[in-house]
Formats: sequence, structure tokens, C-alpha cells
Amino acid sequence: MLLKKNTKVGKIKFKLLFFLILLSKIFFSNLKSDNNLEGNFTDIKILDKISSKNKLLKLTNGKETQYKDLLIKSMKCKNSEFDDNPEITAYIQVKDLTNKNKNDVFVFNGWMFSSSPSIAPFDHPVYDIWLVGCY
Repeated sequence: MLLKKNTKVGKIKFKLLFFLILLSKIFFSNLKSDNNLEGNFTDIKILDKISSKNKLLKLTNGKETQYKDLLIKSMKCKNSEFDDNPEITAYIQVKDLTNKNKNDVFVFNGWMFSSSPSIAPFDHPVYDIWLVGCY
């Protein structure tokens, strides 16, 4: 006796499995891209206006880094979702260690934008800081 396979049910199961795999791939890739937008490290450039030398600093988010008379802390950084016009934002706190006045805690405390540094400018007589990267 020759047994016949039910190919119609097999095709439906295969299509359903393929659809579920495709749907889960799309769902998990969206979750992964959102996590890639926020970084653990922030790159900033510091210009010493007196010596006209600049230095690239890699900051670990949440940790303070001292550069000469400045104590710099990057709290959070994020990349934009759009690749055609990338925007990098970072929340940065800067203390001037030469300032003995305890009322002025931060020289700069706020968000920095890589494409528009003049929105929230860092105003210091000796140093200039701008945002370069987030990863």
C-alpha cells in the first residue's frame, strides 16, 4: 500500500514558520537599533586658546575625567536615527578647578549638539569644547 503525504498542510506550516521568523527578525532588529543609538563613550575635542593646541578626549559616560584645570563628566550620549544627516547629542558637566567660588559649581552643565555647538555654548576664557562622537 502506497502512503500519500499531505503536502498542502506541510506547505501551510512552512509558510507560517517562515512568516514568524521574518516577523521576529524585524521586531528584534528594531530593538537592537534603538540600543545602538545610545553610546557608552563620548568623544570631545578641547581647544586650548592660549597655546592653540587641541586634544581629542575619550570620555566614559558616568566617569569624571580631568584635563588640565577642567573636570569633565559625560552623563549620556546619543546618536541620531537618521544616517543622511547625523546628529550627536551628549549631556556634559564641566567644572573649573581653578574657580574657588563654591557657588559656581559648573562652568557648563547641559546638552551639547555636534551639528550646532552654538545652541548651548561652552563659555570659558581658556578652553573651548565641542562634541565629536558617541559610541
